[in-house]
Amino acid sequence: MSTTRVAPAPVTAPPRASILKQPRAVWAVAFACVIAFMGIGLVDPILKPIAEELQASPSQVSLLFTSYMAVMGVAMLITGVVSTRIGAKRTLGLGLALIVVFAALAGSSDTVGGIVGFRAGWGLGNALFIATALATIVASASGSVAQSIILFEAALGVGIAAGPIIGGQLGEISWRAPFYGVAVLMLIAFVATAVFLPKTPPAPRRTSLIDPFRALRYPGLLTVAITALFYNVGFFALLGFAPFPLNMTASQVGWIFCGWGVLLAFTSVVVAPWLQRRFGTVPVIAAALFGFALDLAAMAIFTEHRPVLVVGIIVAGAFLGVNNTLITEAVMGAAPVERPVASSAYSFVRFSGGAVAPWAAGKLAEHVNVHAPFWMGTAGVLVAVATILAGRRFLVGAHAPAPGSTAEAEAIAVGDAD
Repeated sequence: MSTTRVAPAPVTAPPRASILKQPRAVWAVAFACVIAFMGIGLVDPILKPIAEELQASPSQVSLLFTSYMAVMGVAMLITGVVSTRIGAKRTLGLGLALIVVFAALAGSSDTVGGIVGFRAGWGLGNALFIATALATIVASASGSVAQSIILFEAALGVGIAAGPIIGGQLGEISWRAPFYGVAVLMLIAFVATAVFLPKTPPAPRRTSLIDPFRALRYPGLLTVAITALFYNVGFFALLGFAPFPLNMTASQVGWIFCGWGVLLAFTSVVVAPWLQRRFGTVPVIAAALFGFALDLAAMAIFTEHRPVLVVGIIVAGAFLGVNNTLITEAVMGAAPVERPVASSAYSFVRFSGGAVAPWAAGKLAEHVNVHAPFWMGTAGVLVAVATILAGRRFLVGAHAPAPGSTAEAEAIAVGDAD
């Protein structure tokens, strides 16, 4: 008696959710992120006009970045404390409101010192908003954590790309206009977040100020944070100093940094995930950082050649986009702590590099030469490369190719051959 065997149905993976199919609340927060990240590139085109009109040196004007980043870094330590007590929605609203107020005040100031001080308040608002926004998108978005991070990085890229354009075009009217522009846009983002984001209750467990420091005891998180600290030396040396040797109009500088931001957004969303699947997270981060270091070195050598600077700035966006996405994803799994705590600890360390670099770049240009700021950035990024490679053993699984990737298949084949 024969029996007919029925072949089991093939197991198929569930269809992957589209990154574009998100709740309205996620899009509202993502829109607010775009506006918030405009603040990073917004002041680039108007650094030189501010210096000329207010009779300030490059190092004095670069303090607009320093005060902003320094306060944002320190404030990252309290974002978890605030959000777990009043809820994510109120924390986002508070951050947006502070940005509206201090951006408007910066535009109304008549001294560099006043603008620097108001940028510090702006940094406080940005810290409350950005740290909470990433956690909110990850918690509310449909799809995987990796997709949520890509969405966040896309918002970052669009904001960074749009910031210089708005800053450059409005800067042709007055250096004050970009600050007022951000205040208006942030007010729109505040309304969108208030309307579309559901009420979020306080977290069941309240975090303390000591939690981020405790999180840094984990070698994986500390490795990623120190890598980002030195990488930001190069990042903000480029942002804070490059407009001066370019010696172009606010609108022209805005278009150059727009190209930089567009390339950053594209590589964040499209190129970084593909490279990660093929080669693994840590190898791609190291390669992207090394490419950025070479780019900065080329700008250091040819600082007085404007075409090289223009190309170098735009190309840097490609390396920065890849690195931003993958290093943010690495942070999310670098320590067995809550994501907001990990984000606070990481941001506190990395923004230290962003705070020091613009001011140091200006001082080096004034007391050494115009090449020195880019050499400083090159050295900082090379230290970042060495750090991520030295600590890769602490990032469990991050250095391995993604499951099903070409690189993983090649690794299995080599293992079988042995």
